Amino acid sequence: MQTPHILRDFDQAISTLRAEVISMAAKSRHNLERAIRALLERNPELANAVIADDDEVDDLERRIDHLGMEILVRFHPVATDLRLVVSSMKISMNLERISDHATNIAKRAKKISANPELQDVTLIEPLYALADHLLLDAISAYSDRNATLGASLHARDKELDRMHHEANATFGKRIEQGAGRSEDYLHLILIVRSLERVGDLATNIGEDAVFLDAAKDLRHESNREL
Repeated sequence: MQTPHILRDFDQAISTLRAEVISMAAKSRHNLERAIRALLERNPELANAVIADDDEVDDLERRIDHLGMEILVRFHPVATDLRLVVSSMKISMNLERISDHATNIAKRAKKISANPELQDVTLIEPLYALADHLLLDAISAYSDRNATLGASLHARDKELDRMHHEANATFGKRIEQGAGRSEDYLHLILIVRSLERVGDLATNIGEDAVFLDAAKDLRHESNREL
C-alpha cells in the first residue's frame, strides 16, 4: 500500500504533467497566431520571434516526455491516471509539430514580405481562423476531459480540408496566369498546407482527449462521434 507521502508525490507529478501540456499548448497556439500575423502584417521581426521561440516548445516536449516516463517507472499508474500520462505524451508530440508548422509559416512569411504586397494573402485568414478554433477546442477537450468535444473535431476538420483544396485551386490558377509572383503563390500553397495539417493535428489531440476521458480509441473508426 502506498504511503501518504508517495501519494502526494504522485498527485504533484500528475498535476505538473497536465500543467506542462497546457503551457505547451498555449505556446504552440501563440506561435501559430504570431506567424499568421507576421504574414498578414508583413512583419519579418515578428516572424523571427516565432522562429526563435520554437526552441521553447521543443524543450517543453522533452520535459513532458521525461516527466511522463518518470511517472510510469516510479508510480506504475493505472486506469485514468495511466491514460492521462499516455495522452499527455502523445499530445505533446502533436503540439511540437504544430509549432513546427508555425515556424515554417513564419519563414515563408518573411520571404513573401520581402516582395511587393500581395492582396491574395488575405485569403489565408479564414483557413487560419478555423484551424485555430479546432486547436483551441482540442486543448479544451484535453484540459476539461471533454470527450464529446474531442470527438466532434474530426467532422469539423473536413471543412478545413475543403477550404484547403479551394485555396490551392485559387493559388494554382494565379500561377497558371503567369502574374510574375509564382514563387510567392507557391509559398501560400505551402502555408495553406501547414494550416490543413494543424487541423489534422488538432483532431489527433481531440482523439487523445476522447481516450483520456472515455477510454475509447477513435483513430481507426469510421464513425467518430460519441
